[in-house]
Amino acid sequence: MLGCKLYSYKYKHMKILFVCLGNICRSPIAEGVLQKMVSDLNLAWVIDSAGTESFHIGEHPHKYSQQVCKEHGIDISTQRARRFTSADMDKFDKIYVMASDVYEEVKEIAGAKFDGNKVDYFLNEFYPLQNKTLKDPWYGDLSGYYEVYEEVEKTCDAIIKKFG
Repeated sequence: MLGCKLYSYKYKHMKILFVCLGNICRSPIAEGVLQKMVSDLNLAWVIDSAGTESFHIGEHPHKYSQQVCKEHGIDISTQRARRFTSADMDKFDKIYVMASDVYEEVKEIAGAKFDGNKVDYFLNEFYPLQNKTLKDPWYGDLSGYYEVYEEVEKTCDAIIKKFG
């Protein structure tokens, strides 16, 4: 982490959820990275991740997700994939989606509970208002996971600077 300074305690108890498709690549990396950052700053935030699909429920993060995190001192091996539910809208203060299809699925799953003020594109914290998709590394090799990690790290740092 890049030496973030705590400016206030307004968000001392923030609850953040990261959502991608299967909850084994992008969102577990984001969960691990942000959890490490908030832990280093002694913030009492709740960090979690989920997927909109049920393909991998109960599985560990992808081996490459675990590898790139481990190389950066972050252990995500105990995480288990779970599916996003409408109850998550009530449980979390901020829900970050990794792509436009994920946004639409979160909206559909949440139904009447959907709160557009809570849901945003993850990369909007680093690239404001661009609604950019965080590339899904699932279809590539290890190099794609390193690229995702770099995007996740700088975006999580932006989240810390904004809310920490």
